[in-house]
Amino acid sequence: MGGGGYQSQEDEAAPASEPSSAAQTPSTAERGMLAEALDASTLSYSTRIKGFAACFVLGAVISVLALVTFSITLNLFTFGVLYTLGNVVALASTLFLMGPTNQIKRMFAKERWAVSTAVLVLLALTLFSAFYLHKKGLTILFCLLQFCAMTWYALSYIPFARDAVIKAFDKIVG
Repeated sequence: MGGGGYQSQEDEAAPASEPSSAAQTPSTAERGMLAEALDASTLSYSTRIKGFAACFVLGAVISVLALVTFSITLNLFTFGVLYTLGNVVALASTLFLMGPTNQIKRMFAKERWAVSTAVLVLLALTLFSAFYLHKKGLTILFCLLQFCAMTWYALSYIPFARDAVIKAFDKIVG
């Protein structure tokens, strides 16, 4: 079979006619191939950096375009879609650096699961508020919270950055 996967002895020993839980899930070899297909580490280092930079810049441009469009047209629908799309593209940029499997694992690691969940929920709430509720103030609030959550999420990847922000905030506030 294809690269990196292997088949365990249990998979080889199981008769094909016998229904089992293994028949309902992909074999170890198939999971290995799937993980390899989804893993961006097969890209060269320079390609990964270029993909990351391109997606991140595109995401930032889309988010700025959302703000400019909203300030000119006050079109809530366009703003909500573009701003959220910009953040999704910027978030997806890290897929180039780590690959999808590692990205998901790291997003929901012990130190990031809460902020990752907040980011995803706020992305959905922004779109829900813009599309379904048509509430400008609420959509803008969700966008601001989305910005804060995305910033906190990004800081979680920089060693001691969150601690530095908390210390600076403590000095300013108290």
